[in-house]
Parts: sequence; structure tokens; C-alpha cells
Amino acid sequence: MNWPMAIVIIVVIMMLGGFLRGRNGKHAPDGDMQGNPEAKSEREQELEAELEQLRERIKVLERIATDENETTRLSAEIDKLRDEQGG
Repeated sequence: MNWPMAIVIIVVIMMLGGFLRGRNGKHAPDGDMQGNPEAKSEREQELEAELEQLRERIKVLERIATDENETTRLSAEIDKLRDEQGG
């Protein structure tokens, strides 16, 4: 066997390995090899619910921070409550 033939054989073996590795479902993280969605674990569902709650909280905080009238109104209400508690 000569050197060019050995290089061709090595390249073919590497290509075959890459093909088989790609066929094992590495390209479809959200499903099985047929593309069917896999059931999510209980922990994944809990984390997704918590993430959604945190996103909603961030939306509320952004709205409060950017709405100057609302901020002024909230400050007035807090001051009013402090006055009621102190007096």
C-alpha cells in the first residue's frame, strides 16, 4: 500500500465516524432521533416555571423604574404610610 492510498483510507474512516456520530441524535437536542419531543423532567418543568416568574417580575420592575408618574405616586403612598405609622 502506498501513502496516498493510506491517506484516502484514513479520510474515509474519519468521514464515516463523523456521519455515524451525527446520526446518534446529537443534532436534535429537543427530541429523539425521529424528532418527537421528549418528556421534560419534573426539575426542568420547575426551572421553566421559575424562569417565567422571574421574567414577569423583571417586567414589573422595569415598568416601575421607567414610569415616573407611578414612581412619584408610590413614593407619596409610602410617605403617607410612614406618617400614619408614626403619628
